Amino acid sequence: MNQTQLTETAFQIILYAGNGKSSAMEAIQAAKEGNFTEADTLIQTASEELTNAHNFQTKLLHDEANGDKKDINLILIHSQDHLMNAMTIKDLAIEIIDIYRNK
Repeated sequence: MNQTQLTETAFQIILYAGNGKSSAMEAIQAAKEGNFTEADTLIQTASEELTNAHNFQTKLLHDEANGDKKDINLILIHSQDHLMNAMTIKDLAIEIIDIYRNK
């Protein structure tokens, strides 16, 4: 994988992580409004988007484990930060939705 491909992969991680984060935040808003069906659908969408991001990350990890070392750049670091935060937000969104659901 060359530097251009690595950057493209990083942007895919950012894209899917951002989509997942947005869906999780929208799910909280739906739950706040009492629309739990929509909240559950949005959490499912968030999970799917984050799975897509994680798949790109896993490919990078797999390549490195097989000896394909990459030069780390700021965009790649940024993508990992985005993914980690999006996954945390989704997990917290699930908890917040449960609080609203059981209120």
